Amino acid sequence: MSTPLLVQALAVLSAPALAGATVLGLRLRRGRAEAAAREHRLRERVAELEGRCAELERTASCDPLTGVWNYRHLQLTLDREIERARRAERAEQPEGPRPLAVLLLEIAGFEAVVAEHGRARAGAILRDLAQRLAMEIRRADTLGRYSGEEFLVVLPDTGAEGAAQVAERLVWSVRRHLLLDWSSGTREPRPAQGNGLTAAVGVAVLPEDGTHAAVLLRAADRALAEARAAGGDCWRASPHHQGTRPPSTPSQPPTSGTEHGPTAEDDCSGKPGSLSPCAGGDPLSQPVASHTPATVAGPRDVRS
Repeated sequence: MSTPLLVQALAVLSAPALAGATVLGLRLRRGRAEAAAREHRLRERVAELEGRCAELERTASCDPLTGVWNYRHLQLTLDREIERARRAERAEQPEGPRPLAVLLLEIAGFEAVVAEHGRARAGAILRDLAQRLAMEIRRADTLGRYSGEEFLVVLPDTGAEGAAQVAERLVWSVRRHLLLDWSSGTREPRPAQGNGLTAAVGVAVLPEDGTHAAVLLRAADRALAEARAAGGDCWRASPHHQGTRPPSTPSQPPTSGTEHGPTAEDDCSGKPGSLSPCAGGDPLSQPVASHTPATVAGPRDVRS
């Protein structure tokens, strides 16, 4: 067979192969484009599901009325911090076991707020007050709504002295907090004797008052009952710690402790997470972002 004929025969035979290769290449490119589009859609779906999961987790841990942590999250946090303290004690660290304090705070006088403003506005006042209290603790601490007008504060690495300082600040903040005002005219000046609300606080410290959550809470509840019986507007510690420093009285201003930094009366920084600036300013003059537990009341390692 001559060379021209051979070339022609090869061309005839290779034409279908070339056409098939072209079609295959087009299909491969189309398949890669479709795969990339599917991967993009899947990534978007995963991001959407992660966002929904984070929102559900936040909602499950957040009290819907006040915006601070709820009872479930408080229980989980308290159990985790107690376990951390136990591990440190078992490890026999040179600095000793990790201290842990819990404060049980009850607000009195809220019935008058409900009677004057109604339950809807009273709920807004309670939310504003709860987030004001969240400004008085460290980011590593946890403040949440325990029940009704009761709040629980978990203070890791805090002993009796530091817990007393925080209790004083919280009592003072409740007494002096400037309540929300919905009037369109000039704001009324802050009453000289406070806003009509008072707080009673019970303090319990691990390990002196117990090494289990239920025992610590019972000790804090007994101390709260003593503060309530004393007329409120004060804090009481368990019998193990009542000799460390005298309980606060309504005439005492809060002290600025080294364990928990300056009080909000001293530090007017307008920390994010509060619905109002520091005490003495107008809580409606500087609206800030809505509170989420991840930025206000939760511990650093929880964000959580």
